[in-house]
Amino acid sequence: MRLCINIDHIATLREARGGLEPDPVAAAHVCELAGAHGIVCHLREDRRHINDRDLRLLRETVKTKLDLEMAATEEIVKIAIETLPELATFVPERRQELTTEGGLDVRGHRHHLRDVIAEMHRHEIEVSLFIDPVPEQVEAAAEIEADKIEIHTGEYANARSEREQAELLEVIRTAARRARELGMGVNAGHGLDYLNIIPFRTIEEIEEVSIGHSIISRAVFVGLDRAVREMVDLVR
Repeated sequence: MRLCINIDHIATLREARGGLEPDPVAAAHVCELAGAHGIVCHLREDRRHINDRDLRLLRETVKTKLDLEMAATEEIVKIAIETLPELATFVPERRQELTTEGGLDVRGHRHHLRDVIAEMHRHEIEVSLFIDPVPEQVEAAAEIEADKIEIHTGEYANARSEREQAELLEVIRTAARRARELGMGVNAGHGLDYLNIIPFRTIEEIEEVSIGHSIISRAVFVGLDRAVREMVDLVR
């Protein structure tokens, strides 16, 4: 299992004061040196954290893999095509939310998403769809020719008991297995941390996890390099 680091929270801290520090581009460099297999960022329509300058410089400096989380809107699709990340992950986006809540309704928006995925493929950009571990959504993702899915793990991360966590882990495992059967790669993310990642490692079908908040939070106490290295060791 590979680890990609979401650096949005570095940009959120910068924007809290409206200044220049901390720089998410510099943070991405530290994460790569510490063993991260890729860098994730979400260019939101309201630019609440990562901005166009960040994305441009990340594209120029990231040496591993750049995963651009994005809404499937005309403006952001155009930026993605100009930037050419290795992976574009389509996520739902609502202005009032603090962070992405829930997965895409792929089945309900399959006609639009199919067209956007085809456009990305014309520019040799792989596409992942951020979805809940629901069979209908997995099937729909394969139907419109997504390269990968990213399973939304928020419900698992918020489990209130070990029993509930184990039950939700099996739901994720089933969705991941079905996605692989349909020929898609499988990533996962949202709310994963240094504790709940441990049982999560038993799902062999998941190739990559995207983690941000817990790593940046731990970095406050131990430094970013150490926080990333600790999670890299856990994921391995």
